[in-house]
Amino acid sequence: MVTITVDLSSATPQYEQIRAQIVALITAGTLAEGDRLPTVRILAADLGIAAGTVARAYRELEAAGRVTTRRRVGTVVTAPTRAPGRTQEIAHQLVVAARSEGIDGPDLIDLVRSALLSSPAATEVPQ
Repeated sequence: MVTITVDLSSATPQYEQIRAQIVALITAGTLAEGDRLPTVRILAADLGIAAGTVARAYRELEAAGRVTTRRRVGTVVTAPTRAPGRTQEIAHQLVVAARSEGIDGPDLIDLVRSALLSSPAATEVPQ
């Protein structure tokens, strides 16, 4: 079973925190194609948040093609998207280097977004 958390004091909307964590778990291979996600009601109860918030995260994941929801089956991972081996390794090295320099997750994400924006091929930065 995977662990999903929500920081109630964060400026990031709760549904986005859930969506981003599930995408990260899929990308890392922790969640594989066919794996079931907790039901909306169960995850909402576990996190102490509204069911509509979890439902929105699941809808966004479904719209992105990462999961599918079917009656009587639930919500399952449909599109495992692992980064290519070298890119995955570089991303891991970046996280290790950032942590050793005292850079936390949100600041590291801001740095990566900044790098994407300054890249000559930048057209759109994922949120």
